[in-house]
Parts: sequence; structure tokens; C-alpha cells
Amino acid sequence: METTADVIIVGAGIVGLATAFALQEEYPGKTVLVLEKEDRVAFHQSGRNSGVLHSGIYYKPGSLKAATCRKGKRAMEEFCEREGVPYKICGKVIVATTEFERDGLKSLYARGQANGVRCTLVDRTRLLELEPHAAGIEAIHVPETGIVDYKKVCERLASRLFEGGGRVLTHSRLLKLRETATEVTAETTSGDFTSRFLVNCAGVYSDRVAELSGSVAPEKIIPFRGEYFELRPEASQLCRSLIYPVPDPKFPFLGVHFTRRISGAVECGPNAVLALAREAYRKTDVSLSDLVDTLSFSGFRKLALRHWKTGAGEIWRSISKASFVKALQRLVPRITASALLPAPAGIRAQAVAPDGSPVDDFAFNETGRIVNVINAPSPGATASLAIGKMIVEKLARRF
Repeated sequence: METTADVIIVGAGIVGLATAFALQEEYPGKTVLVLEKEDRVAFHQSGRNSGVLHSGIYYKPGSLKAATCRKGKRAMEEFCEREGVPYKICGKVIVATTEFERDGLKSLYARGQANGVRCTLVDRTRLLELEPHAAGIEAIHVPETGIVDYKKVCERLASRLFEGGGRVLTHSRLLKLRETATEVTAETTSGDFTSRFLVNCAGVYSDRVAELSGSVAPEKIIPFRGEYFELRPEASQLCRSLIYPVPDPKFPFLGVHFTRRISGAVECGPNAVLALAREAYRKTDVSLSDLVDTLSFSGFRKLALRHWKTGAGEIWRSISKASFVKALQRLVPRITASALLPAPAGIRAQAVAPDGSPVDDFAFNETGRIVNVINAPSPGATASLAIGKMIVEKLARRF
């Protein structure tokens, strides 16, 4: 079979497209084909996230997340400037609302300092100057945090790929992979394609694509649905930029928060509940095969047992709007149920280890000719251009 491309990338989300972009920049003579099962780019996580340009304050110093978030944020800002994609550096505050949360706030501030993040501890007086309606006895101000529309970033990355001679082939769901000593063949719903190398950027399906390659990683993707509300326009003045709580260090989510979008709207959330399908954007969406896959995994059962109380709270907030409002009122007391409109949900693809621990850092699994991106949740979008360069470096050792 004739080689279709030098590199095939599975998944036209932001990590896949950023990898294609990095390949063309570093190796303009090499051909790139991106396979996407949907009818457009950024259909799933990349087009359904909150659009935050993360600063890197949350991540363990020395981790891939910390390093690539900082590099990726700078690269993303430069890309948006160059390509005319709207973005804004609006800043954020992370607030401690009780004395109990002060220690967590101080630890987070120290982590930010270690990661080179420009941030400041502020008292309540300064907090109210930044966010007049926020609760809190102390806060971290992170002025370099920003917002952007990652869907537009993906569309521009795809355009750059086309301009460089690459392709995005939609309606191409991967069915099977065959790897030999010299090539990789991807069997899809739109035909068979052969390349010298393949990169798996399939997001919520990354573990399954890895299985197709014969490289079974011990981690499994567990899908969590992030549920949001949006403030009515007349209530949007309650949040100037971004207002976040002090996160629980034992859990991979940041808690419900307020995010002003690049459109000007203010989003509230997310609630994080187990999704009953890998594409369960509605509460009524269920896939028995996906659900069995999750429940039969020992790592998920251990995770659920360890964090059952937190999980129960997330489920209750999903059922009860009043409970969701109460969580939001910890940050902005003037919020009322009547100020909230339903907003689209998203899915977070979280890799979980067999021992029940969420995989904290970005993770890769490799064979001779395949690089599997196993775990790339938040700040994956912010870090995407840096992750793409890292993947190209992995490939370059084999070119």
C-alpha cells in the first residue's frame, strides 16, 4: 500500500492540530494527515471548554503540566497575536472564604512562585477593588491569566495545516491499526491510510486507540461531565474577570468558579459528575458499553470509594439547582437562581490509574512508530502548542 503521509494524527482537537502545526513548522517537507471522526475540528473537548489561558499556578513544580503550561501560554498568545485570534489577559482571583482555606491558599501561592507565575497575595480590601462582589478573606491575584476561544484557535490551526499542504479528513472514525517495522496503517470508515508514524490525540478515546495499536496502557480514561450555567446579561457585572475557589488538592478539579468568556458572557461552573457515556453532554445520554467499561475498571471503583463524599456532593449539585447556587454564593453571595441560565456541558477525559489515583500529569505511551497521548486534560488547551512541540521531539528521534 502506498504511503499516504509521513505522519498521521488521530483526532482534530487542539492537541492534534497543535502537533500538526509543530510538525509543519519544524519539518515543512513532511506530509501530515489528521483523521477526525466528526464533521469538523474541535467538536469535543477543545470546542467545549471554558476558554481560559491558564497561568500555571496549580501544577506541581517540575511537572510536564507546569513546564508546558508556561511555555504553551506564551506560544498561544504569540499565535493569537500573529493569526488575529481574539484573546484577552484579564486576570483572575483565587479566594479563600474561610480561615481553614488560608493554608491551602498559601501553598498555592508558593507553587505559583516556584513555577514563575506573576501573582500576589491580597487582602480583602484589594480583593474588593478587583472583584467588588466577591466573597473572601484573602486571595491570590493572578494578573496574567487570560481568556480565548479555543475553537477559533483550532480553526486557524487547521487553516495553517491546509496552507502547508496537510489535510484534515473528517467523517473518518478509526477502526483498526496495524503497525509493522516500517509503517502504520489506519483502517477508518473512509478508507485505509498508511504512514511512517502515527500520533494518537484522540482525547476521551485515547486509551481505546492505544489498545488498537496493541499498546495497552494501565490507565483508563474516565469521562466526567462538566455542567455549567451562564449569568443573565443583567447579572454579568457581578464578575469582572475570573473568580476561583481554593481547590481540593486531592481532587483533579478546580471547583465551581466564574469565568468571563471572550464573548463577554460569564460562565458559572463546572459541576463534575461521572458521565454515563464518553460523549454524554446531556444528563440523559447513556452508553451501556461505556458505562460497563468504567464500572468494570478497578481503578474507578477505588477512586469512587476514596472520594464518595465529594462525588455525592457533585451529583447532588447536578440534581439540585439550589445546591449549585449555594456553591456559587460562597464566591459571589449576590448570585440568585433567577440569574442563571443553562449552558452547554463539556466532557473531561481524565486518565485514572489502576490504584484509583487520577493521573496528575500529562502522560504518553509509545511503541516503535506510534505516540499515544494518554492524558492531556486541563491545562491541555493552554499547553497545546508546547505539547505539540514535545510530541514532534519524540518523533524526531525516529525520523
